[in-house]
Amino acid sequence: MSHSDKPKILVVNDDPASLLALTSLLEQWADESNYEVLSARSGQDALRQVLRNDFAVILLDVNMPGMDGFETAEAIHQRPRSADIPIIFVTAFLADEIDRLKAYQRGAADFMFTPVIPQVLRAKVQVFVALAMKNEQLKRQAEKLSQRTTELTATNKRLVREMEERRAAEAKSSAKDEFLAMLGHELRNPLSAISSASSLLGMPGVGAESSGRARMIIQRQTQHLSRIVDDLLDLSRAMSGKILLSRKRIDLATLVAACLDTFRATGRTAGYTISTDLQPGWVDGDCTRLEQIATNLIDNALKYTPSGGSIDIGIGAEGGDIVLTVRDSGVGIAPDLLPHVFDVFVQGAISIDRSQGGLGIGLSLVRRLVELHGGAVSASSEGNSSGSTFQIRMPRADAEAMHEEPAGGASTGAQQTILLIEDNDDGREMMATMLESFGYPVFQARDGLEGVRIAGDKVPDVALVDIGLPGIDGYEVARRLRAEPQTREIRLIALTGYGLAEDQQRVLDAGFDLHLVKPVELEALLEQLAEPAGQAAN
Repeated sequence: MSHSDKPKILVVNDDPASLLALTSLLEQWADESNYEVLSARSGQDALRQVLRNDFAVILLDVNMPGMDGFETAEAIHQRPRSADIPIIFVTAFLADEIDRLKAYQRGAADFMFTPVIPQVLRAKVQVFVALAMKNEQLKRQAEKLSQRTTELTATNKRLVREMEERRAAEAKSSAKDEFLAMLGHELRNPLSAISSASSLLGMPGVGAESSGRARMIIQRQTQHLSRIVDDLLDLSRAMSGKILLSRKRIDLATLVAACLDTFRATGRTAGYTISTDLQPGWVDGDCTRLEQIATNLIDNALKYTPSGGSIDIGIGAEGGDIVLTVRDSGVGIAPDLLPHVFDVFVQGAISIDRSQGGLGIGLSLVRRLVELHGGAVSASSEGNSSGSTFQIRMPRADAEAMHEEPAGGASTGAQQTILLIEDNDDGREMMATMLESFGYPVFQARDGLEGVRIAGDKVPDVALVDIGLPGIDGYEVARRLRAEPQTREIRLIALTGYGLAEDQQRVLDAGFDLHLVKPVELEALLEQLAEPAGQAAN
């Protein structure tokens, strides 16, 4: 034990000779008993010592001028830190019972009378020193126990967190397995129909009616497969931030009414009671993506509502928002599923005999697309067989700011010449063929250097440039074309599989006028080509 850790004994006496005698006597046993002796000449001096140190015991003279021993003891025990220090009163006078009572009321632990008997002093001091050492030991054990308790609590919290994360991962893995099983089911159904129809076409003696029916089946099931792939790609792009919105002011009521007409034309609403209250509601959004939102919500209501049920669709304004509400009388949403209904790989009870089919990722896509528009989506249900309500809130736009496209604006694009720089032969050939079918003269280049050369020779109006090119990439193509007076006015449109904000900024910094994310929809490309130079939205 270090010197500072030893128990301390304080001797308080105003008489120098008595003070010296007591301290000298105690110091004889200090090393053996492992304690330290301090002294004070008055009550005030004793209080100062108590403020600086902890003491195992205080030997306090009763008769001192100014502040006597009783007053000093009372002051020491009034302070919380020193309230439990044992005090042995030392006096030359034989104390009567009144004095003893007074001393004990002031916190005295014992009395000693002078002249002090050394063996008695040593025995009493050793008791208090041993108690102090034991208390210190217990204090340190308590601190270690507290530290250990803190460590165990932290470990327990970590283990609980890890268990929760494992349960969540297992649940997510199970949801993925169920999703993959449903994906396999959804893919095999159309593939089986296509395979059977293809085999029928190859059989001898098949009549024209059967052949025509087989071709229609192939066409219909191929479209169904295409929709499945499109849903998966759109969800992937939305989750990775690769969807860029082509915004314009749109009346959401008109858009939803058009989506409903499509469902009616395909017979999807047969057997249902459809009620609508579509008030005009203008929003600033991407028409294609808003159609996906509305279509998925209506499709979800039809999918989980048995034939004969009702579906209510409403649009109205609330504050600064336009609110789209789709309410159905279907199977409802279980309370444990409701908080996760918009999560990826989560859907309601999956049954193979569902008449409508589908992957169950529509609601996840809805949430992503709504959030991209700065809106919010919510779901509510009172439980199984109680129906469900989905609500979309999007910022309201000013209808008066709407502008119509100039009539015949797209026709001017057919006069433009286009340079297509793309290293994928099949992709380049198909895009060139489609553009030429719309009246655009197209020059083709399979790498960046060839593209720069053709641009210098032909000087097209527009260059569609793939970013990942051999030789020099699309960024370098743009920089070189912008550096030459002859080609610097060519309208440059980048084609890339990357659609994050930083990717778009890098494209614009390289000198491009526009950034399109692959796969590029033909309608979107034609719309951009029809825009006058300098007015296309980035």
